Amino acid sequence: MTATLLITLLVGLALSIPVAIAMASACGAVFLIYYGGSNMIQLLAQAMITTADSFPLMAIPFFMLVGTLMSRAGLAEEIINVGDAFAGSTPGGLGTTTIVACMIFAAISGSGPAVVAALGVILVPAMVERGYGAAYAGSIVAAGATIGPVIPPSIPMIVFSVIAGTSVVSMFAGGVFPGITMGICLIIVNYFISKKRGYRGKERKGGWSWVFGQCWKAKWSLLLPIIILGGIYGGVFTPTEAAVVGAVYALFVGTFIYHQLTFRKVYDSMVEAALLSCLSMFILGGATTFGRLMTMQQIPQMLAKAMLSVSSSPIVIMLLINAFLLVTGMFIDTTSNVVLFTPLFLPIAVQLGYSPVLFGVIMTMNLCLGMITPPVGVNLYVAQGICRAPFDKMIKEAIPLCIALLVAILLTVIFPELALFLPKALGMLV
Repeated sequence: MTATLLITLLVGLALSIPVAIAMASACGAVFLIYYGGSNMIQLLAQAMITTADSFPLMAIPFFMLVGTLMSRAGLAEEIINVGDAFAGSTPGGLGTTTIVACMIFAAISGSGPAVVAALGVILVPAMVERGYGAAYAGSIVAAGATIGPVIPPSIPMIVFSVIAGTSVVSMFAGGVFPGITMGICLIIVNYFISKKRGYRGKERKGGWSWVFGQCWKAKWSLLLPIIILGGIYGGVFTPTEAAVVGAVYALFVGTFIYHQLTFRKVYDSMVEAALLSCLSMFILGGATTFGRLMTMQQIPQMLAKAMLSVSSSPIVIMLLINAFLLVTGMFIDTTSNVVLFTPLFLPIAVQLGYSPVLFGVIMTMNLCLGMITPPVGVNLYVAQGICRAPFDKMIKEAIPLCIALLVAILLTVIFPELALFLPKALGMLV
């Protein structure tokens, strides 16, 4: 049964069949061959529906909607102005602005590709105009956007929480400092590259009073992540309720304050959010049944035994898991990786003494790196469509940025308090 399950899945992936369909097909093959009845196929269909019928998962379409609404409401330009004001004329100032803007927008959308699409159309031409190479400009936006699913709200973290049975709020809190660490590592690398190449920022028009004036101009944009995250951590509302509040706020601000949202833009935002959400929901249905079958066959226990036979060191085992996730992240999208490998690796991590929250954060960071590594590399593809640079040059420019992100992952593995300090300080279970 195990061989049938895994071989069917691998054949489906090799044929470029969508992961959700490949997993559902593998489950269907096992049901037909070993359980031999149409009733089992009906159970598969029921499992796919009941998995999606989850209150925490309702946050996904609403967070998607927040991102699509604000990207059409003029939010991106104000966030960029704030980052530009702080970075000033330092080497790589606009690159630093790009990374900071990605971190701010990450606290709104929770999706990497959404960050690239929203900020790239403004930032990439601006960087090219100031002398940055087109390939580097596209790569820095793509790398900065990998922080999107780490800094809360985060779609992959919501999916992980549902599968692992952990608190979504604890996961969100755990991602704050690791996400900031990723941003700092990227800023450092961008500084040295820009200093070497002569990329400079934009001269400030005034002192700190002028900088704070730019922040005040962008107050409606900057208030949104404060409302979402402050409401969640303050216990005012759940992540799902926060997503709804964020969507209503984005609709109100975009329509009555920015005057950018028309009926057509709102309609397009809803359609885009619905399509993006359907992918996550469909993957979860097949993955849940797939995970149950793997558990029945004790695959996680066998894998844990094999990995623990290699070494007894928790850090060594965690590095092996990280290496595996880095490779799979090159070929499978983030959400699919979460639903496929959480049931496999979470028991191992817990057995080694890692908390579910820490493992979830490290797993998300690893898989986000896959957003800028081909052949999947969705962030890189979206950025290339904006900058029009040769893809091989973009990959070359992305290598030092990938190394910076790897350093951030290693720091989180070696210093777990990066992820656990804030949840513990807020009195959350980790």
